[in-house]
Amino acid sequence: MFFSSTGQQTAFSKSDKLLNLGIGVNSYYQGGIPLGASFEVGVSEDISVGVSIDYLSYRYRFYGDYSYKFTALYAGARASYHFNELLEIDNEKIDVYGGGTLGLRSFRWKDTYSDESLSGRYGSGLYVGAYVGGKYYFNPRIGAMLEAGAIGSTNVRIGVGFKF
Repeated sequence: MFFSSTGQQTAFSKSDKLLNLGIGVNSYYQGGIPLGASFEVGVSEDISVGVSIDYLSYRYRFYGDYSYKFTALYAGARASYHFNELLEIDNEKIDVYGGGTLGLRSFRWKDTYSDESLSGRYGSGLYVGAYVGGKYYFNPRIGAMLEAGAIGSTNVRIGVGFKF
């Protein structure tokens, strides 16, 4: 319906500035609502680069005064390939993309019951992620976005995308 090989009009072009703000629909950890943002700049007609950040915090109370709380923060570099031209999507309202992230994860844990800390897979350190996503622009500057993959503390994020 929106595929064509003539008169390409795309939702992404070189020098576009893209801001995504989203909320995770699930969490890799037990509880909390992941919040994320990314900012990218188009460096070619198909490629954008930028930064991303993802935040999650959760506190759970049990046995009266005991509780545990964790906070996860992901921050890193991000690069996306926009597939519209390759897929011959001739619709300026649709942007289909995929890419990767490389960054650092900070994970903090506090347990008032046993004073234990988490290690291993929940520890702080380097993280690598990959994602696919899409946006539907309601007007030339604002749209709805959906991303799926390893994108911080969630694997599915929905939100709003802005183009400047």
